[in-house]
Amino acid sequence: MEMLNIVVILVIAIIVTLYKGINIVPQGEEWVVERLGKFTRTLKPGLNLIIPYLEAVRQKVSTRDLILDIPEQEVITRDNAVIHTNAVTFARVTNPRDAIYGIEDYKMAIKQLVMTTLRSILGEMSLDEALSNREHIKTKLKDSIIDDVADWGVTVKSVEIQDINPSSSMQASMERQAAAERERRAIETTAEGNKNAAILEADGKLAAAEREAKAQIALATASAEAIRMISDNIQDKELPAMFLLGDRYINSLEQISKSDNSKFVIYPADLQGAIKGMLGNVFKK
Repeated sequence: MEMLNIVVILVIAIIVTLYKGINIVPQGEEWVVERLGKFTRTLKPGLNLIIPYLEAVRQKVSTRDLILDIPEQEVITRDNAVIHTNAVTFARVTNPRDAIYGIEDYKMAIKQLVMTTLRSILGEMSLDEALSNREHIKTKLKDSIIDDVADWGVTVKSVEIQDINPSSSMQASMERQAAAERERRAIETTAEGNKNAAILEADGKLAAAEREAKAQIALATASAEAIRMISDNIQDKELPAMFLLGDRYINSLEQISKSDNSKFVIYPADLQGAIKGMLGNVFKK
C-alpha cells in the first residue's frame, strides 16, 4: 500500500513537473522568464521548455498593437484660451524585457507622457493655431515621445488627436465674434453697393448732360444755319428770326396740346396780328 502511494505521488509530481516545464506560447505574445528571481530569457510563440521550480514565467506580454485612450484634459493656450483635447495612441511592445523591467507600468507611463507633452505643445500655440494645425500637433507629439518610450521597449506607431474644442464660454465668444464679423462684412458690402450705384447714377447723369449739351449745340447750330440760309434769300434781317421763333412757339403749343394733363391751350392775344404782319412783310418783299 505504501508502495502504491509512493508511485501515485511520483506520477503526480511528474505531471506537475511537466506542466510547469512545458509552455505553449500563443501567437501575439511573449513570456518573460525568470530564474530564481532574475531575468533569463523571453519565450517566443510556440512550444517552449523551462526548468521547473527554478524558472518561472514572470509576465505574459502582448506584442500586438496597443490602443491607448488618452483622457480628455483642459489646456490653456498661449493667448489664454481654454480648450479641451484628447487623443489615442497606437503602440507596440518590441522588447518585453525593457517593458517589464524598465518601468513599473508602461501603459500608464505612455498615457501620462502623451498628456503632458500634448499640454506643453498646445500651451505654446494660440487658439487659432491649435484649431487649424492638427497634423502639425500630431507629428510634433509623436517626435517628442518616440525616444522616451523606446527606453521602455515600446514603439509608438501613431498618435491621433481626437478632439480639440474650445470651452463652452470660449465657443460663445467665438460665435459672437463670428456674428459681428458677418455683420461688418454685410455693412461693407451694402456700403460698397450704394457707392457703386451712386457712381453709376452720377456717370449716367453726366453722360445725359453731355448728350443734352451736344444736342443743344447741334440745335443752335442748325438754327443759325437756317437763319443764315433764310437771310440769304430774304432781304429783311429780322424776319428770319421772327419766323423761327414763331415756328418753335407753335411746335411748343402743339406738344402741350398733346399732353394728357393739358386742359387749356393758351395763345397770345396778338397771334393773328403777328402772323398777318409776318405775311404782309413777306408779300411786300
